[in-house]
Amino acid sequence: MKIFYTTFVLFILALSASAQTGTIKGIIYLADSTVVSHATIRIENSNIVAVSSVKGDYEFKNVPYGEQTISVSSVEFHSKRVKINVHKKLQNLHIYVDPKGDRSLDEVRIEKKSVKKEIETSGFAVAVIETKEASLRNLTTNELLDRAVGVRVRQNGGEGSPIEYNLNGMSGSTIGLFLDGIEISTYGSSFNLNNIPPSMIERIEVYKGVLPSHLTGNYIGGAINVIMKKDASSNNITAAVSYGSFNTYRADIGGLYRNQKNGFTARVSGFYSHSDNNYEMWGKFSKYTRPGGRVDRYYRVKRANDEFKTVGGRFEFGFTNVKWADQFFLGYNISDSHKEVPHGITMTKPYFGRFNDYQAHVFSLNYNKKNLFIDGLSLNVNAVHSKRNTYLQDTVSLRYNWDGTLLVKNSEGPPETYGYEPGKGQQGDAVISDIDRTISNVRSNLAYTIFSGQRISLNHKFEKTNREDKDLLNPARSRWITNNNTTTNIWGLNYESELLDGKLRTNIFGKYALYHTDQRTPTGEKDGTMVYEHNKIKRNNKGFGGTLSYEAVKRGFIIVSAEKSFIMPTDRHVYGEPESNVLANPDILPERAINYNLGARYGALEVGKHKLSLYGNMFWRNGYDKIIQQTRTEEVVEGREGQVEDIQVTQFVNLSKTQSIGYEAEVNYVFDNRLNAMVNFSKFNSLFKVKSDEMGNPHSLYDKQIPNEPFFTVNGNVQYRMNNILQKKSVVNLYYNVGYVAPFSTIWIESEWFTTPTQLAHDLGASYRFPSGKLVASLDCKNVLNAELYDNFGVQKPGRAFYIKLNYTINKF
Repeated sequence: MKIFYTTFVLFILALSASAQTGTIKGIIYLADSTVVSHATIRIENSNIVAVSSVKGDYEFKNVPYGEQTISVSSVEFHSKRVKINVHKKLQNLHIYVDPKGDRSLDEVRIEKKSVKKEIETSGFAVAVIETKEASLRNLTTNELLDRAVGVRVRQNGGEGSPIEYNLNGMSGSTIGLFLDGIEISTYGSSFNLNNIPPSMIERIEVYKGVLPSHLTGNYIGGAINVIMKKDASSNNITAAVSYGSFNTYRADIGGLYRNQKNGFTARVSGFYSHSDNNYEMWGKFSKYTRPGGRVDRYYRVKRANDEFKTVGGRFEFGFTNVKWADQFFLGYNISDSHKEVPHGITMTKPYFGRFNDYQAHVFSLNYNKKNLFIDGLSLNVNAVHSKRNTYLQDTVSLRYNWDGTLLVKNSEGPPETYGYEPGKGQQGDAVISDIDRTISNVRSNLAYTIFSGQRISLNHKFEKTNREDKDLLNPARSRWITNNNTTTNIWGLNYESELLDGKLRTNIFGKYALYHTDQRTPTGEKDGTMVYEHNKIKRNNKGFGGTLSYEAVKRGFIIVSAEKSFIMPTDRHVYGEPESNVLANPDILPERAINYNLGARYGALEVGKHKLSLYGNMFWRNGYDKIIQQTRTEEVVEGREGQVEDIQVTQFVNLSKTQSIGYEAEVNYVFDNRLNAMVNFSKFNSLFKVKSDEMGNPHSLYDKQIPNEPFFTVNGNVQYRMNNILQKKSVVNLYYNVGYVAPFSTIWIESEWFTTPTQLAHDLGASYRFPSGKLVASLDCKNVLNAELYDNFGVQKPGRAFYIKLNYTINKF
């Protein structure tokens, strides 16, 4: 509880902090609310001058009371003069300027990349995905991530299916998933990257390997940090609706209000999504079982029992840019989803009647303040408390084919089905389970700038999860509730420095974790009192590392990072996840790793109307007790593939020693701020490195590629903008995207049957921005050539699909 008391005291102190007398602060914006960096802001008839940062903000201190005139200038926009009466300790003044010439939305987007560049040249192996363009199209957040260099989104089917993220061979819980720096798992399955529309997101930061201090935690493979929109410069409302193939429709709405006098700010957003996911399957894992048990492969059938729908809302109220806080918000998230389960881990057996319901109530507090008490001291606190519920039902014991017809067990005579089996469901024993999770997650960061370019920060993460599993199918056992508690405390210390006029940037860190699990399992009743078996585990671990970024030539950066780190087993690893077909493994061990990254970034090189940016990175990772989802190791006998193919459930297990070496690269080209082209690729090996088995014999899996991991991927896209088409001041954007995945094995044993084939998908899209700029219409065609695509454990993905979307924005009301 110390962290709560510490956070509470710091928060109360922060509320009482006072800003310096006569301070003016604000943000420089273009007319469309895009921030402007490196603008010169001056108070006339004085020597008070400031330059806007990469986030567009500026600040004047010790400004004399009375009438003052502020002038703003830059080569990017027309100069502007603003008068202000300075009469109180702190005044906020946001200034809007007009760009020079006929600048379009896409030209402004290039200017915004200064924030992106600041992050990408900080020394970490990181890529930043901007969502401004994508939010206008019918793209999900996961589709954006899947196109990023080195990222592979593994999904077991259509919308709402279980998802794993792979960053250059690192996957599962080794990857941190954050929403504004808080683990997204806190928000529950009904509010995740599968459901959050890009329109609610400012940017996505993808870290590979070493993580920055504010994301200190239980991760070694990297992290995906989603930054939600927070811009409070102008009041606005945005709304979007879309409809497409497989009866898929989505809607989202968001609004922001800020009172310029007292700083009160409200951010509200909501979303709804639905899909039948009834796309056609025809690949080798799609089959039809005829009477008598004979199997027909490559059977064309529409996917059934896979409906998904979700609804959610996010409400935040607080204050921004006031004297006691830069930001203070109290928030509430509510989300609910329903997902039918069409099969187990693989597509071997269709399910009818198995489904999950998810619900989450999440309360949050966010507070940050720069120059707390003294210049250079800052505090950032993110606290989230959630109550999540997962309901799983599977009580239908009949056996079905993919087309929904019952299996017939005899090949001759009158058809005879298998009939009902008492106590059975689609995936074995019948089940109606109800899992309640209560999660508290607090992240605190206290940082101090010792002097310019030298900064030290102390970070702490506290997380406590309480889980209760109830068996609702047997009311007599209602008292037989398994209770699981997991508590994690992680401390991190960072020292950041900038040397050689900012050309050399370093970050050295260390972290220490304490991990405790306590499982109380009922074993019987004695004299009316429950008897429990306690299983307690206590572990601790430590890690350290550092990053370096050096600007060797103008716009050219060398980036190096290394760490020795760990992940502790999570609730999911230890206790399983029935709704995702994951079994428990109470004996699973922590994973340890040593990671190295060496990369370079150059850009943008500008020659006339041409701009070119280059990025490359090499990595070497050594893993010990690597946590993976278990796959089959049996030999494949021709004609009896089904014995190996039938994987209904899985389990997280440890691989004692692994090694991964690989590289990735990306090239971006822009011509005349109209044509944007990008291509990237990632290639690595991820090998099992144990030479001998427990008997001392040569291990049969030594130096084999770890299965079910796509190890070579390529993505490319082209965007072209045309102005004044059909209407004056209108903008048309045309899009093309291609994705390639090389063949990879699904199981350990080499087999052509269990090799996921080459995948090549093409997408086309177009958007039309009306002259007012408020309405944008878009049309997307995904997988234009209807290619045969697969994902996690050989599950077939949707074929050709069409979507239309309308976006409407009201600014500055």
